[in-house]
This record gives sequence, C-alpha cells and structure tokens, in this order.
Amino acid sequence: MKKLLLFLLNVIGLVCLAVSEDPSMAFEENGIVPDVIAESPQALLQVSYPSGLKINLGNELTPTQVKHQPSVSWEAEPNALYTLIMTDPDAPSRVNPKLREWKHWLVANIPGSDVASGDTIAEYISSAPPEGSGLHRYVFLVYKQPGGKVQFDEPKQSNRNPNRGKFQAAELARKYNLGTPVAGNFYQAQYDDYVPQVYATLTDTN
Repeated sequence: MKKLLLFLLNVIGLVCLAVSEDPSMAFEENGIVPDVIAESPQALLQVSYPSGLKINLGNELTPTQVKHQPSVSWEAEPNALYTLIMTDPDAPSRVNPKLREWKHWLVANIPGSDVASGDTIAEYISSAPPEGSGLHRYVFLVYKQPGGKVQFDEPKQSNRNPNRGKFQAAELARKYNLGTPVAGNFYQAQYDDYVPQVYATLTDTN
C-alpha cells in the first residue's frame, strides 16, 4: 500500500511539473492569446532578474523589482539563431490599449540562448505602467529564426527612446517569417514610485 501511494505521488508530481512547464493555458486564460499572438508557445521561457526574482506565468512584480535587464534562457537547438521580444499589450491600460503594443526589448540573431551575443534592436526598458492604469501584462516571446541570420531593418532604439508604441510582435514575426514562438513567459505589474524615474530617462526622440 505504501509503495502504491508513493507511486501515485510521483505520477502526480510529474503531471504537475509538465503542466507548469507548458505555458499554453496561462497564455490563453490571461488573454495573451489572442491579444498578442494567435498561438501559445509550448515551452516555458526562464526569466530571472538580478534581485533573484523570477517570472512565472502571470505573477505580479513591481517596476522597481524589474528595473534592470533580466537574464533569459530556453532550450535552444545547436547552431540555431533566435529572436527575443518583450512587449506590453496594455498600453496605456488594459481597458484602453490604444498604444498596443509597447515594445520593451527586442534582440535578434541570438546564438542559442546567449542573449548578450545577439543583435540588440531595442534596448531593455523597465515596466512603467501609468498611475491608475491597473495591472499590465509584460510578455516575453522567443522565436527560432528559420534559415539562420536575419537582416532586420527595424530602427535601433536606445533605452532612452520612448517611441515604441503600436508595436506588434505578431506582425514582426510575419514580416521576418519567424513562425510561432517556441518559448514564452509573462508577469504583471502596476504603477509604483519608480515609474517616474523611467519616464525621466525617456528623452531621446530620434
């Protein structure tokens, strides 16, 4: 009887682990499908901030906690190149997303999951939801690039450039034939006292 109980507990544990590693349900329940993408990624993207905090399919973090660029990893294929996107579909708010989406980070031609060796098109900017706008979803997506290196003609943007509204991750994927995302994750955040500091740095309009 004891052996049977241990066996059942192991099976339940494996099932729970499999569910936690598959982001599909969370992406659909939180409206990321269809607000950002038409089809959920099947693999969970690992995202952790220098503070040690990790994102986990919709957990709430603060702008203060995510102010520094995170480390990101996924199960990459040998010799493959990838594109990483971080986007906010709730700009300026989820009830009035007239600037959907706001691009927070874009890196292309990443060898494996070595983000630092990729081509940074838009530098990382922390979450900065306007005061009173409620929770925003911050979505990370990774696409495998077919055929190797891609020549992106998107304008390079520093972390001081605020002209990032009305970006569409799905449209970028269509433009460069990236297909569906192979991995993803997301967190939620709302205004805190760090947000004005983010706005103060957004001075480069070129």
